[in-house]
Amino acid sequence: MTAVPPYPRGRNILADHVVVVTAAAGTGIGSATARRCLEEGASVVVSDWHERRLAEKADELAVAFGDRVHAIPCDVTVEAQVRSLVAGAVARFGRIDVMVNNAGLGGSVSIVDMTDEQWSRVLDVTLNGTFRATRAALRQFIAQGGGGVVVNNASVIGWRAQAEQAHYAAAKAGVMALTRCAAVDAAPHGVRVNAVAPSIAMHPFLAKVTSDELLAELAAREVFGRAAEPWEVANVIVFLASEYASYLTGEVLSVSSQHA
Repeated sequence: MTAVPPYPRGRNILADHVVVVTAAAGTGIGSATARRCLEEGASVVVSDWHERRLAEKADELAVAFGDRVHAIPCDVTVEAQVRSLVAGAVARFGRIDVMVNNAGLGGSVSIVDMTDEQWSRVLDVTLNGTFRATRAALRQFIAQGGGGVVVNNASVIGWRAQAEQAHYAAAKAGVMALTRCAAVDAAPHGVRVNAVAPSIAMHPFLAKVTSDELLAELAAREVFGRAAEPWEVANVIVFLASEYASYLTGEVLSVSSQHA
């Protein structure tokens, strides 16, 4: 197994940017992305449907980054709350420059046993929620005069089959298609829309909801012999949010060391 590399220091590549991150509470990719954006100089609005965990995360980040952190609760399945998230970010920081759509919902169930409610809930959070937040961000970017970035969190499961993941795979494949089409719509306004597709990023919540056997199997598929750290995925999101990715739009970047 290849060792985890040293945690990289910030280089201020998002200085003067305002970033909104959905599903940013807890210990996963969203919270890692919020921290990495702050370390790169951005002001960050963290959002999540779980208000207690969101407040805890905001307080934790504020210790290091002060008033560059602002928390707004949001359930991405509720259109009014998505609009309020964008409006609240603008009210706090004057504009937004980057929307990171990290909110997603999974679960493991065979398609023969899957209920309509299970199917619809995963798609509503993962795909429809990404659509709602993308739409709200694009409208704000256009109102600001153009420019801006959307980064969506997809998954390699949007490309590759896995048992008991039909709802999640369909949602993530939809996020990929949404990313490509939104990029075409947004390009005339100078807005870039891209996505990351992680394979497996290890964090405590994932370990709670996934069996040790499946985690070991997924890690074994990786040529590094380990899962990614959430901050390793966040680094790629930061790159896509930055001017270093200025000619990149409509793309889905695999953040994976899986065998071909």
